Order: sequence, then structure tokens, then C-alpha cells
Amino acid sequence: MTQEDADLDSLVRKRIRALRVAQGWSLEELATRARLSPSSLSRIENGQRRLALDQLVTLARALDTSLDQLVETDTDDVIANPMIDGAHGVLRWALKAEPGMTVMRRRMTDPPPDNPAAMRAHPGREWLVVLSGTAILMLGHRRIRVETNQAAEFPTMLPHAIGAAGGPCEILGIFDREARRGHQGEDKPPGRS
Repeated sequence: MTQEDADLDSLVRKRIRALRVAQGWSLEELATRARLSPSSLSRIENGQRRLALDQLVTLARALDTSLDQLVETDTDDVIANPMIDGAHGVLRWALKAEPGMTVMRRRMTDPPPDNPAAMRAHPGREWLVVLSGTAILMLGHRRIRVETNQAAEFPTMLPHAIGAAGGPCEILGIFDREARRGHQGEDKPPGRS
């Protein structure tokens, strides 16, 4: 076995264990889901048993991942540079692992609109994290304060708008493909979602 093969072997075993632990499953639980004995799974995780393709396929399914993701080694391009959207005062990053997902950083100074007709609704989901200051999330008839280091997740089919509360705030927004489409091509002021 070459060093490259040994490194991949070790990486796959670590991923299997990490995915199992992340799910909160014991060896017995994953073994049952993968139709393996707990001792066989333990030997796979600890490097005492050869990795077989059929077992990797079964383990990937049981761990709700793909074989490709389990054995992926291409981690060279882990840095994503922002695209600057000066017209809207935001930085955007496309997520490679989730095509269609976009991350956007925005500084807001204006409060959200008081007029419910100014709120928008469109397909998709959005997530936001307040990096500094306090944001106000208008969501339907609710007015929600989101403080520094707090996050909000919401379906964008609810009418919504985002603004600052009592001074500037900076947010990091994550948009799925549909939510991103709902924001493309807008000529909106920087304080609006």
C-alpha cells in the first residue's frame, strides 16, 4: 500500500467514526443500520479490518452520505474569495459544497420598513447571523430582535425585511438557491432583505 493509499484509508475510517459520533450513534446503532456486526464496525473504524467497497457503500448509505463524499480527497481548493457587489454594499461568497447556496455579508444602518407592503416574500430559506450590533427581522406580523452572535432561520415565503436597530449592524446571510433567485436583480436599498 502506498503512502497515498494509506492516508486515504485512514481518512475514510476517521470520517466513518466522525459521522457516526456526529449522529449520536453507538457502534451498535450504526452496525445495525449498516447490517454489520458491532465488532466488524469497530475493526473497520480502528484499522484492524480491510475496507471493502461493498461495506463502504453500505456504510455511506447508513450514514446518509454518498460514497463519493466518504472517499473525497480533493481539499486543495478550500478558500472562496468574495465577489464585491458595491451597488448593494455587500460581499458574496458562493458555496462550492452546496451549489446554488450563497453567503453574503452586509452592513446595515437603516431600520426595517414600517410598511408591511414593503416586505417581500419569495420561495426558499434564509439564515442570518448578526456579527455586530442588533438587527430587526420583520417576519410576517412579528418584529424580532436578533442580537450579536444570534442567528435566525426562516422560510422566505413569509413576508420579511431586515434592518438595523438603533445603530449600524453587520450580518452574514446564507441563501439557498430559491431565496438567492428571489434577491437577484433587485435594486433594493442596503437595509432591506
